[in-house]
Amino acid sequence: MTAEELRKKYIKFFKEKGHQEIASASLVPENDPTTLFITAGMHPLVPYLMGEKHPKGKRLVSVQKCVRTVDIEDVGDSTHNTFFEMLGNWSLGDYFKQDSIKWSWEFLTDKKWLNISPEKIKVTVFEGDKDASRDDESVKIWQKCFKKSKISFEVYDNKKKNNKTARIFPLPKKDNWWGPAGETGPCGPDTEIFIDLGKPVNFEKCPNNNNCKPGCNCGRYIEIWNNVFMEYNRKFKIPNSEFQINSKSQIQNNKKYKYIALSQKNVDTGMGLERTLAILNGFDNVYEIELFKLIIQKIEHLTIRTLMHFETEEKEEYENSGTKYKDNPKAFRIIADHIRTSVFMISDGVIPSNLGRGYVLRRLIRRAIRYAKMIKIEESHFTFLIAKEIIKIYKDVYPELEKNRDFIQDCLVKEEHKFCQTLERGLKELKKIYGTVIRGVDPENLSKDMVIQNNIMRADGKKIFHIYETYGFPIEMSQEIMKEWGIAFDEETIEEAKKAFKEHQELSRTASVGMFKGGLADAGEQATKYHTATHLLLGSLRRILGNHIYQKGSNINADRLRFDFSHSEKLSEDEKQKIEYLVNKQIQKKLPINSEEMSLEKAKQLGAIGVFDSKYGDKVKVYTIGNPDNVFSREICNGPHVKNTSELGKFKIRKEQSSSAGVRRIKAILE
Repeated sequence: MTAEELRKKYIKFFKEKGHQEIASASLVPENDPTTLFITAGMHPLVPYLMGEKHPKGKRLVSVQKCVRTVDIEDVGDSTHNTFFEMLGNWSLGDYFKQDSIKWSWEFLTDKKWLNISPEKIKVTVFEGDKDASRDDESVKIWQKCFKKSKISFEVYDNKKKNNKTARIFPLPKKDNWWGPAGETGPCGPDTEIFIDLGKPVNFEKCPNNNNCKPGCNCGRYIEIWNNVFMEYNRKFKIPNSEFQINSKSQIQNNKKYKYIALSQKNVDTGMGLERTLAILNGFDNVYEIELFKLIIQKIEHLTIRTLMHFETEEKEEYENSGTKYKDNPKAFRIIADHIRTSVFMISDGVIPSNLGRGYVLRRLIRRAIRYAKMIKIEESHFTFLIAKEIIKIYKDVYPELEKNRDFIQDCLVKEEHKFCQTLERGLKELKKIYGTVIRGVDPENLSKDMVIQNNIMRADGKKIFHIYETYGFPIEMSQEIMKEWGIAFDEETIEEAKKAFKEHQELSRTASVGMFKGGLADAGEQATKYHTATHLLLGSLRRILGNHIYQKGSNINADRLRFDFSHSEKLSEDEKQKIEYLVNKQIQKKLPINSEEMSLEKAKQLGAIGVFDSKYGDKVKVYTIGNPDNVFSREICNGPHVKNTSELGKFKIRKEQSSSAGVRRIKAILE
């Protein structure tokens, strides 16, 4: 079965059950300060899970793009990916556990659909704790499903250790409880569906020996579907108002929650497309499926190029040499996974940087580059050569990839070029620091054997941070290299690095004293006009250049505005003229500007664009430019604004230039 066939079957099945299809949301959450990326299909639906009415009704189905980086170190094994597609169906206060489990069973086992043998299926349920009781309702429903197929429906008993005959396994909250997406929100027990491969995949022998069961990391059991029953809303026991804004450490130190029953009980399910495809096609790992096959073949080709010229890629010949996938599967998988994720991130407007989403993207690209060096890929621009294959594979399903092809290429090529220089300098510095502690050994000839033989001590966190600060060499990469060299990188090292980082932050804050919120250098009448004009400018940029445009900073005084935004290409004269025209058109329309204080959830539902997510509290102020039936701009903002666009005068772009990698800057005036 192909990926396209699986997507279509899933959508068709749930449409027949009365569900309406919804499109995948962007990987970047709209105005959600609690998470960097969409991690599950339910994430964009939080307002509706909390009771808002969805325009398409109570039963929904989708294929959602997702990114999870918590397991980044596990990428390279048989099942983990940072980017994946989640097939999901939802009930917003409609059906509940009975129909959800019954339909999952039908889709998996019925010959008309996936035709998976019931003998291969095992499930887990929530075992209960002080917050909620054991999910006996799900246990009984599953027992009926297994019984109908005339196979064992025994529940695992920890005392009897009956894992060989059991089909249903109660597990604790860390395994069988989902949500909320952030600190608080809708959540509840889940039941997870596993396929039993019958043997370990990640190890020759299961480390748990005879007690192997779903949840074991040997790879025998592959989780493919998760049905979450959202019955609760998790809240802080201490009211949010008592937390200081931006005091994350305080929140982390007071993780005491209360669970309140939701008036609307929801179902949120997710089936991993990649894992399910692997199972259906008889593979024991996700990297064998068609979605990865061509990517891995491309990586193999890049290790055996004889002609290495970017422009003549299609004419190049290959020789029977180079590194093969079977020689180093982990490196190939990491490269394929990380560049695939990077392509989707960039397409949704993320650009490499040292903060937040940009830092995650930068880490993925740079990690892929490092592993490419390990398998002898010396090709310049190799990241985009692989990205081209990825775009080819997905362009019909996600047309935004082809649309943003040039933007993706520019980001990858620039980051690759920058990091190749960083990698060389950083590695040289690491060898210099840790090579000198071995008497008589040239730092350039440092090897793992020498390190282990001479029993080198742990890494110095301050020095590791210095390399990061000076050369931009990621701390996580230093940690990986230290591990390879046999040098301890323990908790003390991490604490030293954290301390050095905090000292660096304090210095940065001291240098920034006197700056105003929103980049406003004064709050006079003319500056207020310029601040309002930035909203019109952002709205115009997104309409002319695309929705990958987000504000990256601003500086405003009484004489001009300076506005930074995410975009990798220099604006053409035609683009600048169109942007100017669109801003001035809104000024001429004499549009009203209204503000309203509302919850972050409501602002997100209204589609308000956010700028500085980390500063948001429970309530936000939203400024809307335009009439209710024709909104031009809607942003979360705390700065001063005029009452009507007619007050602004004529908008004129004075200069457009590069600000930093992937960021452009416009300087403009009001005449």
